Amino acid sequence: METELSKKLGVEHAIFGFTPFPAVAAAITRAGGFGVLGAVRYTAPDDLARDLDWMQEHTDGKPYGLDVVMPAKKVEGVTEADVEAMIPAGHRQFVQDTLAEHGVPELPDGEASGWRITGWMEEVARNQLDVAFDYPIALLANALGSPPADVVGRAHDRGVLVAALAGSAKHARHHAEAGIDIVVAQGYEAGGHTGEIASMVLVPEVVDAVGPLPVLAAGGIGSGEQIAAGLALGAQGVWLGSLWLTTREADLHSRALTRKLLAAGSGDTVRSRALTGKPARQLRTEWTDAWDDPAGPGTLPMPLQGLLVADAVSRIQKYETGALLGTPVGQIVGRMNSERSVRAVFDDLTRGFERAVDRINRIAGRSDS
Repeated sequence: METELSKKLGVEHAIFGFTPFPAVAAAITRAGGFGVLGAVRYTAPDDLARDLDWMQEHTDGKPYGLDVVMPAKKVEGVTEADVEAMIPAGHRQFVQDTLAEHGVPELPDGEASGWRITGWMEEVARNQLDVAFDYPIALLANALGSPPADVVGRAHDRGVLVAALAGSAKHARHHAEAGIDIVVAQGYEAGGHTGEIASMVLVPEVVDAVGPLPVLAAGGIGSGEQIAAGLALGAQGVWLGSLWLTTREADLHSRALTRKLLAAGSGDTVRSRALTGKPARQLRTEWTDAWDDPAGPGTLPMPLQGLLVADAVSRIQKYETGALLGTPVGQIVGRMNSERSVRAVFDDLTRGFERAVDRINRIAGRSDS
C-alpha cells in the first residue's frame, strides 16, 4: 500500500492511524503505518512530553505525528474562567438532573474531573506545540480546520508537514490556500466531528478541488477493500481513527465501554452536539438522547458545551453508567466486533487490500487466476 505520500514520509503502508493512546500510535508506526497521537487531552505540557518521550523509545526510529485542535482565528484575552461564566444555570441544572435520574454518584472529594475539554482552547494547543516541536514529529494535523498561519510557518520551518481535516470541497480549498500540505477528506460516517457528506462522494470532490495536493480518505474505513476504494478515488492514503478503539493496546479504562463498542452495529451511532457543541458522531446513548430531545434546553456552542459536561462525562466513565456511557466512534463500529492487536488489524487490512486489487485485476483482464 505504497503511494507517493507514504514514500515521502518513509512508511511502508499509506495508513495514517489517529489515536489518543501512545501505545496504539507507536504500534501503528511499528506495523508500517503512520501513527498520529491525539493531543487534545494533554492539558499539562509535562504529560505530553512524557508520552512523546515514550513514543520516541517505542517507534523504532520510524516516523509519527501529532494531532492538535486549534482555531484558525485567535480570540485574545479569553480565559477558561471567562468561558465557564457564560454557561447558563439552567443547563447546569439539566446536567445534574440527568445524572441524578440515572443514579450517577458524585466524584469523591478532592478528585478532579479526568476529562476536560480545555485542550480545545488555543492557549493549551500552543503550549502543546511548544513541547511537540522539540521532538522529531513528521506531521502536524489539526482537527479544527487550518491552523493559524504562524503555526503552519513554524511547522514548515522545522520540515514538518501540516494536515487538516475537511468535510467539503470548499473547506479543502481553504486549506490549500492556507498552505496546508495534506488534506484529510473526512466523510459523514467518521467518528468525532464530521460534516454531512459521505466519503464516497467527498473524497473525489476533494481530490479534484485541491490536486495535486495529497488527500487522505477518512470516514467509515475499516477494511483493506475500503482502503483500495479510497485509493481508487484518488486518495494517497487513508486516515483511520475509530478502528483502533478496540485494539488490545488501547486504554479505554472501561471494560463496559469496550463491551458496548464490540456489541454495537453500524446503526448505533448518532451525530450529536452533546459532547462538544459541534456535531460529533458517537455511540447513541440515553445521554445523547437527552441532549437531542426538543424538550430539553439544547446544547451550547463550543467550547461551552464541553466545559459544561466535563465533570459529568468523568462521572459517567468512572462509575460505568451503562445507559449513559459512550464515546466518539464512527459507523465502522459495526465491524469492530473483536479485540485484536494493532498488528493483527494491519495484517487483516493488507490481506483485504490484496484481495481487492486481485479482484479488480481479474475484472480488468490483467490476471491469469
